[in-house]
Amino acid sequence: MTNRRTYHHGDLRQAVLTAALDVIATEGPGALSLRDLARRAGVSHAAPAHHFKDRTGLLTAIAAQGYDLLAEALAGAADLRERGVRYVRFAAAHPAHFQVMFQPDLYRERADDAELLAARARASAELRSGAATLAADPAVARDTGIAAWSLAHGFATLLLTHNLDDPLGGRDPGETFRALTGLLGSAQLTDTARE
Repeated sequence: MTNRRTYHHGDLRQAVLTAALDVIATEGPGALSLRDLARRAGVSHAAPAHHFKDRTGLLTAIAAQGYDLLAEALAGAADLRERGVRYVRFAAAHPAHFQVMFQPDLYRERADDAELLAARARASAELRSGAATLAADPAVARDTGIAAWSLAHGFATLLLTHNLDDPLGGRDPGETFRALTGLLGSAQLTDTARE
């Protein structure tokens, strides 16, 4: 008699994605193996390939899922600062997604990966919409958006690599980011007043 676990799983795709996210969060994307993920999910070693084809396909699915989650996190943010806070909180809540999303050499970026391209477009639109209202000149709005994204992404990356553990001293990263961007705004206003 065949063991039912070797050929059936309620939601194999999500089970493999969840196991992969756990591995990435603890060991990094280099530690991923479809065979190991199949073992963790309790299915045959070939079962994950039916959903993802290969390791790159799995990482592509993780990136697409991450961009969708990021777009959801940013949706409805009141202003550019709040988008930055939500970006930092997204990274803290989804470190494995964040790690894969911004390493495009890990996944497929081809035009035929419609799920990834659509998810990335949604996230990009949410990121850009925060800066669009800040300046009448589209070039200035674009550059403001790049600066804001750089600040939030840099903060999130430092947070995930534990470089901010001591400086944060247990403070909430999102609230700390909000306070830091407030300081930058105050510095700009102060510099403008001196001129």
